[in-house]
Amino acid sequence: MDIKLPNLGDGIDSGTVLTILVKQGDQVTQEQPILELETDKAVAPIPSPIDGVIDQILVNEGDVIAEGKVIMKAASDGVESASDAPAPAPVAVTPASPAVSVAPVAPVPVAPAAVIPSGQNPNPVASPYITKLAFQIGLDLTRISGSGRGNRITFDDVRSYMAYLQQSSVTSTQTPPAVTAPTPTPKPVIDFEKWGPVRREKASSLRQKIASNLQGTWQNVPHVTQFGKVNITDLMALRKKYNPKYEAEDAKLTVTPFILKAIVAALKEFPVFNASYDESTHEIVYKDYFHLGVAVDTDAGLIVPVIRDVDQKSLKELAQELNELAELARTRKIQRDSLQGGCFTLSNLGSLGVGEFTPIVNSPELGILGVGMAEKVLYLEKKIIKNKLMMPLCLSYDHRIIDGGDGARFIQTLIQNLSSFDEDLLKEISKKNG
Repeated sequence: MDIKLPNLGDGIDSGTVLTILVKQGDQVTQEQPILELETDKAVAPIPSPIDGVIDQILVNEGDVIAEGKVIMKAASDGVESASDAPAPAPVAVTPASPAVSVAPVAPVPVAPAAVIPSGQNPNPVASPYITKLAFQIGLDLTRISGSGRGNRITFDDVRSYMAYLQQSSVTSTQTPPAVTAPTPTPKPVIDFEKWGPVRREKASSLRQKIASNLQGTWQNVPHVTQFGKVNITDLMALRKKYNPKYEAEDAKLTVTPFILKAIVAALKEFPVFNASYDESTHEIVYKDYFHLGVAVDTDAGLIVPVIRDVDQKSLKELAQELNELAELARTRKIQRDSLQGGCFTLSNLGSLGVGEFTPIVNSPELGILGVGMAEKVLYLEKKIIKNKLMMPLCLSYDHRIIDGGDGARFIQTLIQNLSSFDEDLLKEISKKNG
């Protein structure tokens, strides 16, 4: 029996074999992990679909494999494996009959693929695997209309288009116009070893996906970033006052839960920031839920877990969930569902000593908030020198849908929400302990 790489989830077509957990001849049970696969989202175990014996292993660690590829062969319990089965008995061969002429078979018509004029789909959406394949064989993806979600070009679309080209070349009485792929401008090859010793490392699947997503977003989404500063002196005093009570209930109260609550309040006032743009229908999709992504820095690269229904959760619940998701992300054990469905993203680099920066929108979301390190600022009040803690805010958004005026009002609302944070939201701990 062929063991194939199963469906990996929406938007994931391939992965890298990280660890092979079995060897030839091993007895395995159904759902037993047989290898670990690193995708652009996480490291996932691939289970055996049967009870049986591993007959052949057809992949190696480090291989990049696509959905549907045969990775192993196995014999089910009660069925002999190929290596143990007796050799088949020789089959008697009878002399061949004289050749009989056969009338040529007319070619079977192929249903025309969804072909569009070259250049009419200037930004085709496809997985990195399909994009690389198209580049290698000179296939013009701008001539293919995708049938997947969000007009994504699938393997079936490519097969249909290739069949269409083959059929056209057979049945056409005239020479069809040549289909030429756009010639990419070759990048100069630099010999870095000319100046000294170097070392090369293969980029992980996660890093390749990050590069592909950010490049696509930067090219397709016109960004605007607006900056502001918020006085969080009173907010940090509240944190200091209540944090011991939260820690007593295993909830470390950082500034991030406060920011998440402030973002949700602003999203409710400005719903366009909680929306996405459906380019296929030219519609703005307003979401009536508030799932916020929180960027997590890991050794493997940036991962953005999604906290669902932030508006319905207490500060304690947010603090606990943030800690759990961050740990799962750092250990690459986070589930795919926990990385999908975000409406808006928060990237807090304050703990790394960063000031203002320009975060890139996490498409198909329309906005992202970057937060830098807070600094003390001296000011004069009634001839007395005082200091206040000022935190930089950096709001990037998709300028196709969000205007500069709305961006300015959104960031001012955030400043107001944080500088005058509602203390009642913190009193849940006191009520329980009281």
